[in-house]
Amino acid sequence: MTTAATTRGRTPSRRRPTRKLESTLLTELGDGALVAGMDEVGRGALAGPVTVGVAVVGATTSRRLPRGLADSKLLTAHAREDLVAPIRRWCAGAAVGHASPAEIDELGIIAALRLAGRRALAELAGAGLAPSVVVLDGVHNWLSAPEQGDLFAPEPPEVLVPGVGLPVVTPPVRTQVKADMTCAVVAAASVLAKVERDRIMVGLDDDFPAYRWASNKGYSAPEHIAALHEHGACELHRRSWHLPGLGEAAGDIALPAEAEEDAYAEGTEEGLDGFGGEADDASPAEPLWDAAPGTGPDDAPAEAEGQVTAPADGVVAGPGVLAGRA
Repeated sequence: MTTAATTRGRTPSRRRPTRKLESTLLTELGDGALVAGMDEVGRGALAGPVTVGVAVVGATTSRRLPRGLADSKLLTAHAREDLVAPIRRWCAGAAVGHASPAEIDELGIIAALRLAGRRALAELAGAGLAPSVVVLDGVHNWLSAPEQGDLFAPEPPEVLVPGVGLPVVTPPVRTQVKADMTCAVVAAASVLAKVERDRIMVGLDDDFPAYRWASNKGYSAPEHIAALHEHGACELHRRSWHLPGLGEAAGDIALPAEAEEDAYAEGTEEGLDGFGGEADDASPAEPLWDAAPGTGPDDAPAEAEGQVTAPADGVVAGPGVLAGRA
């Protein structure tokens, strides 16, 4: 039987992200606290930046979520675009940071993620917003500086707060499995990051049409790999990676480890199937859904117990106040 949801390219109903985790954290942190959600996109792409979005909520943030809010990977491109303005109106503040392909090559992907995250936090700090804690999706804390004694871990340069000139403070981090699906503020960050990076890749398509970045967003889609095989890499590719298609015979192409790992993390939208180009929004087989409340995949995971780590590079800012500023 065909339902109204499936005719619109959606899958059956599921639980939406909630304010449960951030409300608990705000209660524990006390008056004036701010909780940030942070998510990245582009970690496993072959070209273009890695992008980190951050959204912030406080005790006065409305409990009514933006209509249709969900993990960006579960939304069509049109639905994500429609959510940007409501998300920015809903949260106390939001920002997006990037690290370039050259920075990824120089620092490695994890340090580049840290750099992009710090740039997003610096933009918030420039507006006078300093989260008391950052919720990261997953189990790995890539935002905080490596522990002392890890001599071989690359560290990105300091990021200064605009208008202040002091290095941005990294708040304590709480990792949370599937936070982009279950935690509203992380879902909001995921949408902002995805939309901004997609816009960048679409804008670059005119300068590099052979790679078809307007459709594949720099991920390992078949047409992107074929263009690499035919034309080679350009300056916006991650040249330190073993890029598929370079010097390889057709049919003997493998994804670099970084792209394969992220393809699994990104799921169906830029997944491993056929090297995973981004599906057309109108495809009936696309397991994405548009911005309507109460719809989406029906296999929602239970909200996992999180973990708080890394106290702010050794410094913890006061609730909602940038260290060094009133």
